[in-house]
Amino acid sequence: MPVFPKKNTCNCSCEIIILDSLHLVCLADVKSKADMALQSGENPGHELTNGNSSNDVEELEEEDDSDSSSPPLPYLQAPAPDGCCTLDGFCQAGKDLRLVTIATESIEVPAGFELVGAKSPSIPEHILVCAVDRRFLPDENGKNALLGFSGNCVGCGEKGFRYFTEFSNHINLKLSTQPKKQKHLKYYLVKNSQGALCKGPLICWKDSKTHQFSSCASASKPNSSLSLSSKENGATSGHSSPPFSHSDSPPTRMVQASTVFFGNQDLGRDCSFLKPVTSTPGTKTLPIVPTALRVTGPTSNLGVDAHPSLLGTSQVSMVPPSHGYRSTDLGDSPVSSAMNSGPPKKRHRGWHPAPLVPVPPTAVPVPAIRPILCSPGPVLAVSSPQPLATGVIQPQPVSAGETVIVPENLLNSSGVRPVILIGSEQIPLREELEQIVLKAMLCCPGNPSISPAQLPWLARLEASVSGGSVHVVIAHSSLGEGISESLRTLSERPPHQQRCLPTYVVIICASKISGNEFCVLVLGKYQARALAEGMLTTNEFLKEISYELITGKVSVLASHFKTTSLGDNLDKQLVRYQRRRKGQVIQPFQGDVTDHIHSQEAASMSPPPDTADLLNKVFQIYPAQLTVARSLLSQVCSIADSGTQNLDLGRFCKVDFLVLVPPSHILVHQTAQRIRQSGVLVDLGNEDAFTAHQRSEKYVVRLDADVHTKMEAFMKKVKQNPYTLFVLIHDNSHVDLTSALSGSVCHGELQGLADRVVNCQEVLDAMNLLVLQVSCFPYTLQTRQSRISTHNEIHWPSTESLQREQSPEDTVYFGLRDYSSSLQWGVASPILRCDDAFEKMVHTLLDKHPHLHSMVIRSYLLIQQYTEAMMALTSSPSLRDHITPETLAMVEDLINAPSREGSRGRGHMLLVRVPSLQLAMLARERLEDVRDKLGLQLCFAVLLGSPVSELSLSRNFINLIKTWRDCESEDWVPHTYEDLEGLPCIVILTGKDPLGETFPRSLKYTDLRLIDSSYLTRTALEQEVGLACTYVSMGVVQESRTAVAPRDSDGEKTTISLNDGDELERPQSNGSAATRTSGSLAENGVSSSDVADSFQKPSTSTSQPEGVLTSDISTLTERFKQECDSPGSQLSSNPSKTTNAPPSLYSSSSSSSPSTSSSSTQRPSQSTQCGRASKSSRVSPRTVILSRAAYSLLAGESGSQLSSFSLLPHADVAWSSPLRPPINYNPQGEEQSSYYRQWTVARQHHADYEAPPDPHPRRLLLSGPPQIGKTGAYLQFLRILFRMLIRLLEVDVYDEEEDGEEETSDVTAPVHSQWPDIEEVRKLPFDPSPRDPKFKKASPVYCDKMPKSSGGFKQEESHRQAKRVTKSIRLSRFAAHNSFHHCEQCHHYCEAVPATQLSECSLHAFTFCSSMLGEEVQLQFFIPKSKEQHFVFSQEGSHLESLRLPLASKDPDLLKSPIFTPTTGRQENGLLNLFHAMEGADHLHILVVKQFELHHYRKYWPNHILLVLPAMFNNAGVGAARFMIKELSYHNLELERNRLEEQGVKRQDVWPFIVMMDDSCVQWNTCQSADGSDTSDGGSSLSNVSLKSVLQQMENTPKISLYAMCGIRKWSSSLPCRSPSSPFSRCHLHDFVMLNVDLTQNVQYDLNRYGCEEVDFNLRVNSSGLLLCRFNNFFLMKKHIPVGGNKDFVVKPKLMEIENKASISPSQYVCAPDSEQTLLEAPAQFLLESFLQNCSHRLFPKAVQNRNNPVLSIDSYLNLSPEITVCYINSRPHSTNLNHQGLVFSGLLLYLCDSFVVSGLLKRFRFLKGATLCVICQDRSSLRQTIVRLELEDEWQFRLRDEFQTANCSEDRPLYFLTGRHV
Repeated sequence: MPVFPKKNTCNCSCEIIILDSLHLVCLADVKSKADMALQSGENPGHELTNGNSSNDVEELEEEDDSDSSSPPLPYLQAPAPDGCCTLDGFCQAGKDLRLVTIATESIEVPAGFELVGAKSPSIPEHILVCAVDRRFLPDENGKNALLGFSGNCVGCGEKGFRYFTEFSNHINLKLSTQPKKQKHLKYYLVKNSQGALCKGPLICWKDSKTHQFSSCASASKPNSSLSLSSKENGATSGHSSPPFSHSDSPPTRMVQASTVFFGNQDLGRDCSFLKPVTSTPGTKTLPIVPTALRVTGPTSNLGVDAHPSLLGTSQVSMVPPSHGYRSTDLGDSPVSSAMNSGPPKKRHRGWHPAPLVPVPPTAVPVPAIRPILCSPGPVLAVSSPQPLATGVIQPQPVSAGETVIVPENLLNSSGVRPVILIGSEQIPLREELEQIVLKAMLCCPGNPSISPAQLPWLARLEASVSGGSVHVVIAHSSLGEGISESLRTLSERPPHQQRCLPTYVVIICASKISGNEFCVLVLGKYQARALAEGMLTTNEFLKEISYELITGKVSVLASHFKTTSLGDNLDKQLVRYQRRRKGQVIQPFQGDVTDHIHSQEAASMSPPPDTADLLNKVFQIYPAQLTVARSLLSQVCSIADSGTQNLDLGRFCKVDFLVLVPPSHILVHQTAQRIRQSGVLVDLGNEDAFTAHQRSEKYVVRLDADVHTKMEAFMKKVKQNPYTLFVLIHDNSHVDLTSALSGSVCHGELQGLADRVVNCQEVLDAMNLLVLQVSCFPYTLQTRQSRISTHNEIHWPSTESLQREQSPEDTVYFGLRDYSSSLQWGVASPILRCDDAFEKMVHTLLDKHPHLHSMVIRSYLLIQQYTEAMMALTSSPSLRDHITPETLAMVEDLINAPSREGSRGRGHMLLVRVPSLQLAMLARERLEDVRDKLGLQLCFAVLLGSPVSELSLSRNFINLIKTWRDCESEDWVPHTYEDLEGLPCIVILTGKDPLGETFPRSLKYTDLRLIDSSYLTRTALEQEVGLACTYVSMGVVQESRTAVAPRDSDGEKTTISLNDGDELERPQSNGSAATRTSGSLAENGVSSSDVADSFQKPSTSTSQPEGVLTSDISTLTERFKQECDSPGSQLSSNPSKTTNAPPSLYSSSSSSSPSTSSSSTQRPSQSTQCGRASKSSRVSPRTVILSRAAYSLLAGESGSQLSSFSLLPHADVAWSSPLRPPINYNPQGEEQSSYYRQWTVARQHHADYEAPPDPHPRRLLLSGPPQIGKTGAYLQFLRILFRMLIRLLEVDVYDEEEDGEEETSDVTAPVHSQWPDIEEVRKLPFDPSPRDPKFKKASPVYCDKMPKSSGGFKQEESHRQAKRVTKSIRLSRFAAHNSFHHCEQCHHYCEAVPATQLSECSLHAFTFCSSMLGEEVQLQFFIPKSKEQHFVFSQEGSHLESLRLPLASKDPDLLKSPIFTPTTGRQENGLLNLFHAMEGADHLHILVVKQFELHHYRKYWPNHILLVLPAMFNNAGVGAARFMIKELSYHNLELERNRLEEQGVKRQDVWPFIVMMDDSCVQWNTCQSADGSDTSDGGSSLSNVSLKSVLQQMENTPKISLYAMCGIRKWSSSLPCRSPSSPFSRCHLHDFVMLNVDLTQNVQYDLNRYGCEEVDFNLRVNSSGLLLCRFNNFFLMKKHIPVGGNKDFVVKPKLMEIENKASISPSQYVCAPDSEQTLLEAPAQFLLESFLQNCSHRLFPKAVQNRNNPVLSIDSYLNLSPEITVCYINSRPHSTNLNHQGLVFSGLLLYLCDSFVVSGLLKRFRFLKGATLCVICQDRSSLRQTIVRLELEDEWQFRLRDEFQTANCSEDRPLYFLTGRHV
């Protein structure tokens, strides 16, 4: 078609650029139901009138004549939907409609409706009650009834029936003739005196037939009440529902068909109307919305938040609404409501029922496109260069008085109606117009303007090249006049000229007053038809097709296809051929179409049994899926970590889920199969292995009528299980997003269900429920009103990044962009193609059948093509020339593929997409019939793929698949498309949308030739092509891209065959050496048993912290990758190399019953498991055959026209502004989302239309291309989410056995004793060596019975730096928690208090004199108001006097001991919440913190008492904290004794114990025997016990005050296997100690110490003759916390300018005094202890590995490494020491020795010759004094070079030591 050449000059003004940028299109010669509505408001539901004769009107009138004497038309009523009631007198919902039964019931009748009685032929004695809009009923004169129908069902309450046909079906009238309201609505119903309904007067239908068509009473003048904003206008229904509900309306729209540019919601306020022109005979009005296009300017930019008057802010459509240019906003404009000819067929539900003031039928305002000037000049000229946009489009009212006179005979004579439209070369697209306008505005800012006189001349100049297809009309006074004149001229053309109409009429009005205006009338055929069909929603056009089929309108077309292309009778030819075969069929598998054998013989044939590598793959998770799952988990952690209290992960211990899928049986089976094979149910602990197989389908719910019951049950579970985190997965969430308010049970089809389920208040409010929406086409969820935060969107990683991870032999995803770019490959047989021959045939048929929907025509043609292709290949070769090459090649490949060498009988799948169920059933029936008559019934199957039904396959094909699958189960049937792998078949896929089903790898062809003008939104188009997307072999794609010519083959096939032969052959097997092993379940670690194993095996890694509750929960995802991710590193160092199958795609063992053999249940289908393939098993892209319209859009990326990604993203959304940045490329992920969130808005019927302003915090969106593996990703997400929650509820505790426990002594306490007996305990020997595994790197202490076996072991361990063994255990209800724990019970215990209360908490100084330090010490207490009762204050209340202590004789249940916990660096991770451990009992817990950390601990533990150490201890070790705790406690004990003594209490009655407990004590256990006693000889078990129970047991010990220290054992996993040898023992106590500060008053902790301070203290307590007692039946679990605890200093040079990258070894921690060695920044004591631990073998060479000759250490225990044994001796008089008679020492260690150490003491000991001495002192002078005082030079030889100091500078006070040798 000739089009205007585009001007490249920028000298024209904006309107000229708009004109010459227009690719003007013609509008088809078609009068749809919209045409009739256009003229008269008549209901199109009766007949879709078409044709060019005036008889249409008469036919319509005859049809409306209820008294016609002609025989009734045979009428085929539509079958009732499955499950509906069909009982006479009841509606399909099962509600009684009979007047006799509901006469006394209260019936709600909407305003403007009447109750009328209908008569059913099947129950003539009854009247059925209906509610009908009174505008569609006649008045008392039988006149003024609007054509059409609007009614409600009074039984079930369903509203909005727009067809009487459909209403009669719903109320089960069961008619044998065409339903007509005139025939079947008989009576008005009135109320009698008793208030009961009864039969009233007859409805007077007499006179309507003669006037309905011409009266046009519907054009009416709006009254003042209607000239309001849209919200007021639409408010009558109670909510703002769409003017034309997409879900349940008839297929056409009156005003929309004729409207082009219409304005925003405020338009009506500016509209003014003059008095109407007087009616003249023979004229009709053309109702058009009065708006204009004004370009104003300049504005700053295309901002989203522009002024409300912009088009962008008010859902405005610039071209007639449709898919792509439909807008539901028409009814929002009061003007449009007023100007509609009465209520249109698809009226806003809240349409005002009040009668309107009629307007004479001739006067209607006219739309105009009016570029209004922004300068006084007559044309559009922008004065100066501006940013991106220099103006905005703004609607303007039409000048008063403009009317359009539409000639009466225009439609009758020419069959042409004007549609004002601008579009592209093919189908008019709104987006293209908007791009043209935008380019025009941006093209020539500031250029010379064009005068009004020049404008028409330039326009005619442009039109002159069009060859008459474009006419330019110049209007002088107004645009309305020009439109009227154009229409009049068209109607007056003589008949012979009617065929030569121009394609376009451009009407231009250039006036100085109103500026330049123009309008384009599009009068062509193809575009108009496409436009009219494109205006319908999917629901509407499917109903239209159904209507055409039911009413028999297709009979002419059907009769046309009863003959073959050669003119023969098709059926007769087939029957003739069938008889000629004589019961023989074409041989399957290995024959060709000329080989016939008997049908029975053929049926018994089976394919070759070679199934070696067909299906033996297992479910796997691939790297991309793992990445996405981790991203999801990371985002969930971010939500939890955001501080908004929207998600508290710490409270959940379980994960459960439910998957919502669109209403497709096959999709349910497919998803359940994924769940079953993934093992996720077992991994989550929701099912065991057997029930998981049975119950997997319970976790998948279809969004159908049963969803509410299932969701109620699910939400009940959610409420009943507050500690389970539920995930509601809404898969394919783009499919139905109609709002619950505007959706309904509409004509048997449910809509709005997803909104009711996913957006219901229960779901939104549940704090333990996450909603994950999953979509390939998320555009409809990404509007300005989106319920999903941009932060909560997870996008699939780009294919480019994925390809970088893979090798060339791997599979690669082949998606929509790849199909578009494949057009550049230059291969002879492109995989994306348009069947031009088919399109030409379609055009011919469209001309012949203008009254039928194009999809009906395409469907019949497609059926004929496949029919004749089968005939051409079997019985009628002469038909070949009449079949398109594409069709012939596909059918030939389908029939021949199974017989090719190496195919083993397997063939291809051919997918034919037929959206209409009726047409699909017709196609299946026809193709099956032709196949059988041609003898091909065993060669391939023909299946109907419908979402509403299961797959149905004949038994011989089922047996065939079972043979390939090696399946022995008798009752196995295919449930998913993947189960059809390898089966030669034609699948006719029906349903309005593809719903996400996965197709097998054997799918080779996707026939989308029916997807045409009804699919002009991005989602609608792309989801069709998405059917073909899959993973393909990378090599195939690379070869194809480099191919420049077709391969050599037989000539014809080279041009027409599709992927035939080797190069693009479909794989026949998919073996992969990596995954074919028998034990493959373990290879990717997905199985639940593998997860269980990881629990059992002790983790040897400290890099995976148990302290998972870190300050930022999102770090968990990184920390637990190895544990949470199924393909763990335990099994494969590189999981991505284990297999090369694509992500997603899953195995599809389609066994639906447990009887299936185990081998088949583990076998995935080929469809998705394409491994590292040999040439024969390579996977090629599927071939897609498209309609011309779809092909143009998909190929657009490489051309100049629009691409699919420029289209309106979804029919449920609208562009927010016509002036938006163009999309010049295909955006992805976040960029695409932000674009749509800025530039699209939800339409009124969209579920998000009235969404709250803030996105929902617990809702996430996962988007990724179709068939890329999203299901596997979200199942993996569930698995790792559960693992993380378990990690949150689990802790890694140290799991180490005590080292070389001493053999049981002869003296044992009674086994069953609950408490120790003081006398028995005294008899027990003390074990001086530290046995706890944490002391594995510490020196053993010498005793009489040294273990014999550990020498070599210790040396070996010290060298390999073994990591401590941990085990993951579940927290019990008695556990101690860190700051991340929140629950209802303990929130008051640890959560922050209001700032007012915080200010009441105060610091109290507490001063006492320390005898050890020899000076006064001032400690500070931070005491919350709530804890002040634990303290004694002075009478003024300001001075802290003491900490209250209870009496020893008090209530035994009372907890008496204050608990002190020294802690540093663990304000978040320390287990300082003892609420649950103490069972909520009252207790006193004091945290001992360093001064610089006070504010950290105050922030996290505002309700705790904090004891703040003096600043001098900021760098000190834990010894200082323990020292200060003990000193304070003793001083406080004395104060309390004094205070209570004054009250008459004995001093010894004051409780003398404190508890000193580490901040990593997590749980306590007790050992119990089977009989319930505490312990026994035989099988004992551990049970959790609270800290309170442990303390009560210890505090109530008889004669407790005689014990210096009590403690408990450390737990290990081996403990339950054996009972402790004795319930009590005397040994080292640590970590958790009950300390008697009275008895130990003279024994102090070494305040200088960083390590082993407890061993040192225990040895001194024991040698002082005091009792230490360990309760062996209690066990302490200590959590591994990787942070804090002051475990280590980073030792670095003092002067940082010294750039020394090398780490400093412990040997450098000491140096010679005054040397120039690098001095270090670390405490001297720390350097000394580290040096001794690592380098003592140099100091004491004779002691290494010499347990018989230990090093003598006097008054102190220092760690000299595990290789050196230490013998501890206390120098105090009366102390208890080891008998050292006969013991020869290998060395002597004197550490800061005091005056009790004298030379006489040292002379008692014997040393080896060459033994070494080490004397350590605070400074050099004290070192020399000590040498002299102890007379050491008598026996020890010293050298000057043997003096050392710690490597500190002098201000850091280094320690000095001297070494010497024994002589």
